[in-house]
Amino acid sequence: MKALPIIILFVAGGLFSATAQEEYIRPPSEPLTVVPFSMAAESVVLLKAVLVGHPDTLTFILDTGSSGISLDSTTADRLNLVPEESNINIRGIAGVRKAQFLYNKKLKLNELVIDSLNFHINDYEFLSYVYGARIDGVIGYSLFSRYILKIDYDVREIEICSQGPIKYPRGGYLLRPFIRTLPVQSARVRDHRKVTSRFLFDIGAGLSLVLSQEFEQDSAVVRRKRKRFPVEAHGVGGKLAMEMTLVKDFRLGPYRFRKVPTMVFEDVFNVTSYPYLGGLIGNQILKRFNVIFNYEQREIYLKPNTLYREPFEYSYAGMELYYINGAIVIGSIVKGSPADIAGLKEGDVVLAIGNNASQDFAQYKKALMTAKKWLRMIIRRGAELKEVRVRVQSLR
Repeated sequence: MKALPIIILFVAGGLFSATAQEEYIRPPSEPLTVVPFSMAAESVVLLKAVLVGHPDTLTFILDTGSSGISLDSTTADRLNLVPEESNINIRGIAGVRKAQFLYNKKLKLNELVIDSLNFHINDYEFLSYVYGARIDGVIGYSLFSRYILKIDYDVREIEICSQGPIKYPRGGYLLRPFIRTLPVQSARVRDHRKVTSRFLFDIGAGLSLVLSQEFEQDSAVVRRKRKRFPVEAHGVGGKLAMEMTLVKDFRLGPYRFRKVPTMVFEDVFNVTSYPYLGGLIGNQILKRFNVIFNYEQREIYLKPNTLYREPFEYSYAGMELYYINGAIVIGSIVKGSPADIAGLKEGDVVLAIGNNASQDFAQYKKALMTAKKWLRMIIRRGAELKEVRVRVQSLR
């Protein structure tokens, strides 16, 4: 594109002189497509896309905590795709493993075709169980690095735009994170003490705030008298034991959240590279903003949305629900938890919660989020039907 000359006029002693300068003006960012999305368990973003050359529509988690793009191993088998071995290690919160790749593939989001993608292969069966939806893969840096993404949680749409100059809307705040492949942002945690640290900005994590055990212990940020509950989380590599508690407040830029549910985990695989990171900020906080990701300029723009003042969930039942082969099944049970005390067992099939026998996975998950409440559950254990009452505890 030919640059236009800029003419600067100077007035001196009544005489005019003109100087011609040329400046390259980069084309502004332009919309390329708008992609609708859904929310799995009201926590992570799910996108529909098509792998070029295959008719099936696939479901991907959008994840700033992913350094590339990946495909589920079962999905790859179903599409008759044969990955290649590599010497690259993939590290996640629950483990490290060797990666296999599908090279030079194309992905279609509406009319937008993204080429030259190298998918690493992973097993996402457990994510499908946890979110009650078939998860075919995870989209991360491979998308964020090429485009400007505008995520609107109010209308549940993502506008994908070309890179270039952009004018941010009024009423928000511009973060300037460090981005290599993953965005890292400074934020402040306050409970027993006030501590500022760096955190992974992770919309693929369906939690609020996660702290590494080393950071939590070295900083003494959490009050010793805080209630702590053992829980089981899920990540690349499998299950992971954590402690669930809360912190008095958390500040991201000018935005402050009070009494934030917080997970503390032993970072065995050094995902946080402590002391580089204190932990991660998950999408239970980040979904409260409409977000513009502009990786090329190392900018993330936040604007509070209609979820901004939504209360956090403080419930604790000590069990997980899975959706397996069309049935809602109780997953792991934490010893000594409300679910354990009530007599529930791993593998019990949930037929109803309260008066709700709809088998709606999302509604059943939501029912477990109501703290300080007795839940009546009808379960099937083998050939036997049982009625069980669970007292859901509160973090507060």
